[in-house]
Amino acid sequence: MTEIDDDPYLWLEDVTGEQALDWVRARNAETVAELTGGERFGELRDRVREVLDADDRIPYVRRRGEYLYNFWRDAQHPRGLWRRTTLEQYRAPKPEWDVLLDVDALAEAEGENWVWHGANMLRPDYRRGLISLSRGGADATVVREFDLETRQFVEGGFELPEAKTRISWIDLDRVYVGTDTGPGSLTASGYPRVMREWRRGTPVGEAPIAYEGKPEDVAVFAYHDATEGYERDFVGRSMDFYRSERYLRAADGTLTRFEVPDDAQPSVHRDWLLIRTRSPWATGGREYPAGALLAAGFDAYLAGSRELTVLFRPDAHTSLEYYSWTRDHLLLGTLSDVKARLRVLTPGPDGWADEPLPGAPEVGSADIVDTDPDHSNEYFLDTSGYTQPSTLVRGVIGEQAEPIRSAPSFFDSSGIEVTQYFATSDDGTAVPYFVVRPEGAEDGPTMLYGYGGFEVSLTPSYSGSTGRAWLSRGGTYVVANIRGGGEYGPGWHTQAVKAERHLVYEDFAAVAKDLVARGITTPDRLGIQGGSNGGLLMGVMLTRYPELFGAIVCQVPLLDMRRYHKLLAGASWMAEYGDPDEPDEWAFIGEYSPYQNVHSGRDYPPILFVTSTRDDRVHPAHARKMVARMRELGYPVRYHENIEGGHGAAADNEQLAFKTALVFEFLWQQLTRAR
Repeated sequence: MTEIDDDPYLWLEDVTGEQALDWVRARNAETVAELTGGERFGELRDRVREVLDADDRIPYVRRRGEYLYNFWRDAQHPRGLWRRTTLEQYRAPKPEWDVLLDVDALAEAEGENWVWHGANMLRPDYRRGLISLSRGGADATVVREFDLETRQFVEGGFELPEAKTRISWIDLDRVYVGTDTGPGSLTASGYPRVMREWRRGTPVGEAPIAYEGKPEDVAVFAYHDATEGYERDFVGRSMDFYRSERYLRAADGTLTRFEVPDDAQPSVHRDWLLIRTRSPWATGGREYPAGALLAAGFDAYLAGSRELTVLFRPDAHTSLEYYSWTRDHLLLGTLSDVKARLRVLTPGPDGWADEPLPGAPEVGSADIVDTDPDHSNEYFLDTSGYTQPSTLVRGVIGEQAEPIRSAPSFFDSSGIEVTQYFATSDDGTAVPYFVVRPEGAEDGPTMLYGYGGFEVSLTPSYSGSTGRAWLSRGGTYVVANIRGGGEYGPGWHTQAVKAERHLVYEDFAAVAKDLVARGITTPDRLGIQGGSNGGLLMGVMLTRYPELFGAIVCQVPLLDMRRYHKLLAGASWMAEYGDPDEPDEWAFIGEYSPYQNVHSGRDYPPILFVTSTRDDRVHPAHARKMVARMRELGYPVRYHENIEGGHGAAADNEQLAFKTALVFEFLWQQLTRAR
């Protein structure tokens, strides 16, 4: 095992140090020379770029008052346009868009590599916005106040330098803000520890403190609910990734705590408090399971009532994926064996009515992308499947929904079949996975994708890039719904954290073995891909199950689990992985930490590491050090680090097309070569 004091590659943790960047440039040059020289790479990159820049993509919108807002990138506007239109125009084949901000023009005028990170708009008139801009795609942003009527940044308005800031409107002259104001203002994870009530024209560092957490917390938060007749302020802290405390903040600063379990997720809409449980909960003489959704009157609950209505109760096959309010109705997105189903619930004098909401595909995803909870019962629903491009539907509860936009088909899906199978993990658990492949295909190049963490569900959805770069070439695409995700509710996740993390890796290995047992592929033709937490998964597959795979792509990964909590945002993930400074917890982390478990004399499959210098969430040193260690041991490892790009490892469509082509070209070369 490599101990910290013996780590010869700590110098690669210096993100922008010249020695480290020289090393990065040398590795990039090697990989680019090997993978991008052929005509096939250029064609693949261009075909992916066509998908990303296609003019007939769906311009997804968010309603803010009378307008529908959209952020749009294409070949002419690689950094993007922030724009808006009306519903009447949006229904037209070619809507007329009112451009509010051209990020390309702004970047050129200011000499900055701006990447759009969103706009927080002032309710109810939406005339001002707090715009967040990132340099090169990092999580840290610059915040500037924008006037939507003049199309100008407000001179002397709210403005903050680059930081991992949390900011939201109270009214025109006040905001809640948490940012880097000097020592003590951030948590160990690098997020705000102190939220202030900042008034226009005053120094942010002198603004009164609205709430503060502890240094070991992940972050704190504060926000104002401007719903007319229900104006309220809320503050709280996230003690770790899954536990939080939330308070109602009165005008005089008095705090009233939401008395719910720390790991529950409360939310408020008008008269209603909703509570989503993550573990079993006994209260008011009743017991509620993990993964339930409960409703109570907000004022009554804070006054001590524990009269709760169960709006959703999970079972062995069905979980709650998300919920979203319209003004008068609650929309539920559920998963039944990883297939989307929709419900609409309506509170009334006789309780809650519960009816199906039509529109979900038989096998696919169904996502409520926007609602209008302030004013109407409008919703926008996006549906897709592995072979079905997205369809965007606009509906109003109680009325006939209208298809309003359809995405183009980027590859010929005729003859491609989608099948769900179940593998049996080492402990007997049935693990679902989807196989997408040409009918009758056997023993072909196969790409298996996985994530397995943070209760993130992988649902069937359309990818034009994957279709063009893999399926249309005869490849098989597989998605594993392993534990650590949320496909079967919070228990699917919680049973695989910390000391039980091994279940994630056993599940993924079980899917790989099942693919071979069914004759879908062979180990030398099975490639795997994953990023971030999924990159950690790839690292474990490399070091623990190398015989199962013919190639691996490991993107923006965690790999050095001995030091992950000391690098960038890593401390915020200790509820997922454990604390490596605690001997009892390092005992199980050290068993799988890839950086500490790569050794000489092993038959590792070919591997490509992809990361980004500007990733300020998962430190690029994870990948850098792993590559350096493998090179030291004589393994032919490939590496590419985008100097920009943030956690997505790409700052614009050109970079994303290049990265995507690099990944698929590497996998295709390795999995189709003569054996």
